[in-house]
Amino acid sequence: MRCISPFFKNRSLQSEQGSARGWLSTFGSERERPGKERKGWSITVHDLSGSPVAAASMVTPFVASPGSDRVSRSNPGSWLVLRPGEGTWKPWGRLEAWRERGPADGLGYRFELIPDMSAGSSVVLAESTLSTAKGGKFTIDLGSNCNNNSNGSVRSGRGSSPGCSPRGGSGDFGFGLWPFGACRGFVMSARVEGEGKCSKPTVEVSVQHVSCTEDAAAYVALAAAVDLSMDACRLFSQKLRKELCHANDLPC
Repeated sequence: MRCISPFFKNRSLQSEQGSARGWLSTFGSERERPGKERKGWSITVHDLSGSPVAAASMVTPFVASPGSDRVSRSNPGSWLVLRPGEGTWKPWGRLEAWRERGPADGLGYRFELIPDMSAGSSVVLAESTLSTAKGGKFTIDLGSNCNNNSNGSVRSGRGSSPGCSPRGGSGDFGFGLWPFGACRGFVMSARVEGEGKCSKPTVEVSVQHVSCTEDAAAYVALAAAVDLSMDACRLFSQKLRKELCHANDLPC
């Protein structure tokens, strides 16, 4: 069974629903620097009351490889997807992205769940490529054989999958994982548009993986990070959208 998750976004953007990449909410002090790097981008997902319920932060800059104008697989940029817990933000997953070479360029990505940041462990749930021209669907779908490719959009890792996080006391959200070896089918999907196209983001989440607002919001933050990675991996010889450029930087 599937459901369409609510569309959470910063209330300050409600008048900008027609603008490109409606995920964009807040940024750090640094956006686009002159030269060949993009860093400091961040996303905050709010519930209907305005409370932050998930976030994604660019923790590794998107930097052009030496002698090129593209982010390479050997040196990808990355996002950390965060959830609230015990008065602070806790890491939930890590997304790496880069620009794949080929007859038609693609956005390469790899998403891994972080069950225990202190232990340094992680579980790869998705790794594939989206067309930079046409976009595609980012999907996490753990098939019956735990190694199933869903329409060529994902390669799921063995071991575990994102767990629901039942809400306990205020700020007390679980971070449990499914048992190792367990496979639970469809988890989520989100449509990502190609470069220069207006995104119309819709996130689809399986109801068995959502027990509270924070569960759904984490998937929304992940989808937003994938969507903005299409911009972050744009060739450095090409202009970014104006809203992604710092006022003091080179013209966009």
